[in-house]
Amino acid sequence: MKKNHTLSIAAIVTSMVIFGTIGIFRRFIPLPSEVLAFTRGVMGSVFLLIVLKLTGRTFDTGSVRQYWRSLALTGAMIGVNWILLFEAYNYTTVAVATLCYYMQPVIVILVSPLILKERFTIRKFICVIVSVTGMIFVSGILNDSGGTSGSLRGILLGLGAATLYAAVVLLNKKITGVPVYEKTIIQLSCAAIVMVPYMIAAGTMKSYPLEAGQSLALLTVGILHTGIAYAIYFGAIENLPAQTSALLSYIDPVTAVLLSALFLHEPLTGLSAVGAALILGSAMAGELKVHGS
Repeated sequence: MKKNHTLSIAAIVTSMVIFGTIGIFRRFIPLPSEVLAFTRGVMGSVFLLIVLKLTGRTFDTGSVRQYWRSLALTGAMIGVNWILLFEAYNYTTVAVATLCYYMQPVIVILVSPLILKERFTIRKFICVIVSVTGMIFVSGILNDSGGTSGSLRGILLGLGAATLYAAVVLLNKKITGVPVYEKTIIQLSCAAIVMVPYMIAAGTMKSYPLEAGQSLALLTVGILHTGIAYAIYFGAIENLPAQTSALLSYIDPVTAVLLSALFLHEPLTGLSAVGAALILGSAMAGELKVHGS
């Protein structure tokens, strides 16, 4: 049991590090965000179908049929989650939208005792406070003096995206017995389908010529950052308390900030560095409690 727990922790950390690198690849893909999201869903699900075929496995229609409503719902929620986040960026600063979006782990931690009957300890509460403080530092919101940062619509959209993804995490805990590839394929496919009417309304449902390097970056985002990363993530959270996976999800923005400073030469302020340390420290402290209890 302890070995499975450790492997699941390693899987969550791996998926979060992969998610955290997507910003670097995004810089080389000249596509509207909604088109990229749609492409991610399609490429990720197709890639996993190919993996099933190459490994000689048949698609487990029996388990999918049993939970198809929940799988379709969570997949659609992922798609709407993407849409709300894109719209949040249009109405407020990236810092504020990011901060609102990363309230998702807090929502999971606070709600999981009610829905999943997980124990909520004082230590977990302190870790939440420290993580949120670190996220405030990392987001750069304290350095933002622009008037758009206070847009109520942008804040609500960001919080809406966070709430939807928190619901996906919690609902996935209830979907048992579905192999991780089948689960991820259905959810990514439904997320892509949800993006279609949004792209039609935005007028972005069209072809986009890409250069070789841009196509390679897109393939990486579709296969690595979507198909592989989501499969790893959804497989790992089945074996971990929701509160643990929620705390570990803050590794994503920390990775993004550190790698952006390293590879894209974006400024890394002292507050961001302190915030990163607070987030990583709180995640480790929360997990140490699991081993000690």
